[in-house]
Amino acid sequence: MIPFAGNPLDRASEKRTDSNWIESRWRDPSSLVLPMRRLEPFLLGPEKSTTPLELGLIKPAVVEALADKEAARIFLGLDGDAAVFAIDVPEAAEQALAGLGYFRDARMAASMVPLRDAAIIAQAKALIDWHQRHGFCPRCGSPTTLVDAGYRRLCGKCKAEHFPRVDPVVIMLATEGEACLVGRGKLFPPGMFSALAGFVEPGETIEEAVRRELMEEASVKIGEVTYYATQPWPFPSSLMIGCFARAESRDVKPDENEIAEVRWIERSTARELIEGKQVNGVRVPPPIAIAHHLIKTWALAGK
Repeated sequence: MIPFAGNPLDRASEKRTDSNWIESRWRDPSSLVLPMRRLEPFLLGPEKSTTPLELGLIKPAVVEALADKEAARIFLGLDGDAAVFAIDVPEAAEQALAGLGYFRDARMAASMVPLRDAAIIAQAKALIDWHQRHGFCPRCGSPTTLVDAGYRRLCGKCKAEHFPRVDPVVIMLATEGEACLVGRGKLFPPGMFSALAGFVEPGETIEEAVRRELMEEASVKIGEVTYYATQPWPFPSSLMIGCFARAESRDVKPDENEIAEVRWIERSTARELIEGKQVNGVRVPPPIAIAHHLIKTWALAGK
């Protein structure tokens, strides 16, 4: 399974508008809450524990006193009969919760916990991040209020409604014969290469976005495009749409604005790279990224 996918919670979306039910579940002793500080999830146990670690789901009563009254409190869903929430907590929470666990960067935390918990992290981070960015109405500039258990904001002045959005991003592995195309963005660490990617534009299909992005970033003309899988990517809130794209030739030229370098790598080399090796100055993203799974799937398909 691809990290950040496979959320185990029943989102129970029909309950979000029932404020009495939401409040009663927040007060329920069986409910659990994930504290998020600076968009970092809480993990249980000492920092030097070996992985996998346990996601820091604790009782609402423990964390409620730490959060501001206006803090974003999100109903994530039901885990069996237990309601699961996420809440934005201030810096002081780190010291207050030090005896129970610690906060960790979301990317790192997702690689340290079971896959089901990584998916919960993705949901919590994306939603709280959205609320932090939408405190004011984009239509009239007035303050907005969190409603529907965190899945809507309402402007108190013009009554405009605002809903969390997910940005669609195509990420594609172009292939030609026994080689695939990887690129290194100008902001990437030295040696890091990945599948190329870009946002889907208004009025554009997934296939059209794949062809456009590969032409823009590498001057590669593409024929057939096939869908692979999707990955929720909460940085801040995207849906990565993984595809394979058949290139008509290996003629490439990197875009000088965003892409520092592009390379064709042979299937045998790709097999070494997905094992974490660096070959000829090239390494690829770790398994937390869908790019890794695109490269792995293609590399192993030739066996």
